[in-house]
Amino acid sequence: MSAAEVHEVLPAGPGPGSRPSGDVAGQSLWRVAWRRLRRNPGAIAGAAIVAVFVLVAVLAPLLAPYDAGALPGRAEVRPTLIPGPSDAYPLGLDRYGADLLSQLIWGARASLLIGVLSTVLGLLGGMLLGVLAGGVGGWVDSVIMRLVDLMLSVPSLLLAVSIAAVAGQTPTSVVVAIGVVQVPIFARLLRGSMLAQRGQDYVLAASSLGLSRRTVTMTHVLPNSVSPVIVQGTLMLATAVIEAAALSFLGLGGGSPTTAEWGRMLTAAQAELEIAPRLALWPGACIAVTALGFTLFGEALREALDPRQRRR
Repeated sequence: MSAAEVHEVLPAGPGPGSRPSGDVAGQSLWRVAWRRLRRNPGAIAGAAIVAVFVLVAVLAPLLAPYDAGALPGRAEVRPTLIPGPSDAYPLGLDRYGADLLSQLIWGARASLLIGVLSTVLGLLGGMLLGVLAGGVGGWVDSVIMRLVDLMLSVPSLLLAVSIAAVAGQTPTSVVVAIGVVQVPIFARLLRGSMLAQRGQDYVLAASSLGLSRRTVTMTHVLPNSVSPVIVQGTLMLATAVIEAAALSFLGLGGGSPTTAEWGRMLTAAQAELEIAPRLALWPGACIAVTALGFTLFGEALREALDPRQRRR
């Protein structure tokens, strides 16, 4: 039977012998996912928010009217008066006399740095445990999974607070605390994905060719198992930003009270809510919008990479 005859035999509508109408033959998973993301309003909105956040953080020295630790309006602040927006200070001053707009811009850099570093730390640690559990199996899998279950049994914020309190009140301790909290999440996700891939036909074919278990795991199973982990990493960035603000709000982020960081700004604003509620409104809005951007983009990426939720 010729190729043309085979093409005519295949059903035109959806079915076992037809291709999904939204896919093009020969395209990779990521290429198809990119095409879906471009048609997803949530992905576009999330990517726009994340892009603005990253640009503000990277270009903070150019965008901020004043340096991070500058107190240009210190002489204008009174115990019962915190000057509001003006020509010199578009969003007003804080309780210490710092320009609120500059503090928010520099706070974006601090939040981005903590969020990215902690997520990378959690991703690397989780992938190491996940590869050992899903690739080796046996008693190694049992020991690692019991450790993961133990870590997941403790509320994430409580675990992060405990680690940060023991490690000391420094930005490094915040990164380590948030990263350790994320390790079991990535480990369990990668391990489950690898176990699902190990049952596929291509793994059996590779093993029948005489490839070692290590080679099959590292060159075939692992590359096909990381997509869910990448998606989860995007979502965990939102969690990292929120948890970093929470630890700073609790006084575990280190630094001085005038250090530009959104969570610390919320802490300082508590005493001034009656006379200047904007001091809490602006950093709170920045945290919420940034977390929303990462969440929207992460959920859209998860949907784009999931073959069960493909959009035509």
